[in-house]
Amino acid sequence: MNITPDTQKKAALIAVFVLLMAGVLYYNLRDDSAPAPSAAPVVTTTGTGGSAGATNGAAKNVGTTAAQLDPTLRMGPMLRTESLVYSGSGRNIFSAASAPVDIPKPIAPARPKGPVVPVYTPPVGPPPPPPIDLKFFGTETSAGGQKRAFLLKGEDVYLASAGDIVARRYKVDSIGANGIVVEDLTDNNKQTLPLLGR
Repeated sequence: MNITPDTQKKAALIAVFVLLMAGVLYYNLRDDSAPAPSAAPVVTTTGTGGSAGATNGAAKNVGTTAAQLDPTLRMGPMLRTESLVYSGSGRNIFSAASAPVDIPKPIAPARPKGPVVPVYTPPVGPPPPPPIDLKFFGTETSAGGQKRAFLLKGEDVYLASAGDIVARRYKVDSIGANGIVVEDLTDNNKQTLPLLGR
């Protein structure tokens, strides 16, 4: 078998890859359960009935560093926390024999005495019909005396007589000098449209 420089490079890369994977495998499978040795904090108290500041300091120092996060049971810190004595001011919520708390009396009753007057709310009726979107802007009278109205809807202009249907929806009922009556055929809604500019 002939060893070329190209196969030597490939063999070197495979060796580096194998060493790297062995390091990763060792890192993932190593046993981290043994805690690192550390010195336990020394806490001094003035006795079982010592001051609240000393006992609170002892309680704060138990298990505060990362090295002390150990799952094994240690009796020293447990005995220190059992010896703590409640010495706060006010009522002890854990004792039925402690002094009751003075609750201030209310200034006024929460519910007024006497009859309660209900607030009248008028019944809500159906919503008003939508306005007819036609604009009346003039009339024309023919030689025979028949009136026709000029109506505008958007950009569309309509010339309608009484009884005509405009925009496939609105029926012109009557035409006057200052306004016309139009009926919306979709909801039988009649409205009077005033003459624009009056």
